[in-house]
Amino acid sequence: MARYDIYGMGNALLDTEVSVDDAFLASMQIEKGMMTLVDADRQRTLLEALTRHSPAHKRASGGSAANSIIAAQYFGSRTFFSCRVAHDDAGDFYLNDMEKAGVAVNRNARGDGVTGRCLVMVTPDAERTMHTFLGISETLAREDLDDEAIRNARWTYLEGYLASSATGRDAAMHARHVARAAGRQVAMTFSDPAMVQYFRDGLATMLGDGVDLLFCNHVEAQTWTGTDNVQDAARELRKIAGSLVITRGSEGALAFDGKHYVDIAPTPVKAVDTNGAGDMFAGAFLHGINRGMAFAEAGRLASAAAARVVSQFGPRLHPMAHIEVLDALQCKV
Repeated sequence: MARYDIYGMGNALLDTEVSVDDAFLASMQIEKGMMTLVDADRQRTLLEALTRHSPAHKRASGGSAANSIIAAQYFGSRTFFSCRVAHDDAGDFYLNDMEKAGVAVNRNARGDGVTGRCLVMVTPDAERTMHTFLGISETLAREDLDDEAIRNARWTYLEGYLASSATGRDAAMHARHVARAAGRQVAMTFSDPAMVQYFRDGLATMLGDGVDLLFCNHVEAQTWTGTDNVQDAARELRKIAGSLVITRGSEGALAFDGKHYVDIAPTPVKAVDTNGAGDMFAGAFLHGINRGMAFAEAGRLASAAAARVVSQFGPRLHPMAHIEVLDALQCKV
């Protein structure tokens, strides 16, 4: 019997969220709606400006895969997360926050430097714009992984953001190899349109001969395949994924379960903050299929969970909110 349901790996980023307006983004020459990698000096400048603009900040352990893993854990999955943080206060906060959520972590994966940070700026239209300083997280390497945990997890989940780091890509390839050798399944997310646009070769390296399940949104799917609609994109993506899910925001999602296409209806909601919607969708979906749900049922759970996330400020739900989502859908998992 597998000890873990999901083994995740990705950038460990201490998330700092703040509300801003379009004028602030323009004044700081920030491209709205995109994830941009920045250096330490630029991140420091932004933090200072944000403190003057809106001093109310919220901190939490974050990163794309980390958010998905925490969601799955709160739904009831058994999870493990590999990352790399520094010997600093932010690193201590990050690991403690993950363990507080019930996620197993490798506390030995630390080093000298600065723990990664992500500034998440949310405008009144609920769009999120991220500026990320990877810090020591971009040095995540295969020696930071726990091969035994990978072998004892039903799924290994790879974060597309690792494509920007040579050691991160190598670690992802190693994890995929270990999982496959143990007869386990591998899932991956493209993470962000910018990764598809600027790090396509790195993503292709991580994909290797393909994955069992791919998550992406419609922009990433169409950019990767060079198509102009989700249906054609899905057909092309089947060449690199045994199954897949393409999220479409307020239009729901399109999934392929290996045999059939499945339309996943959206859950109507007034969006306040779209940060974390895709991460929550992936975490809830992985939890669902690990509990024996068909893609349609797992998609219904994921859609409801993502809708709950975007209706509030922040990329994560309170632990009890996950139980409320399950109860509302009468899910017995």
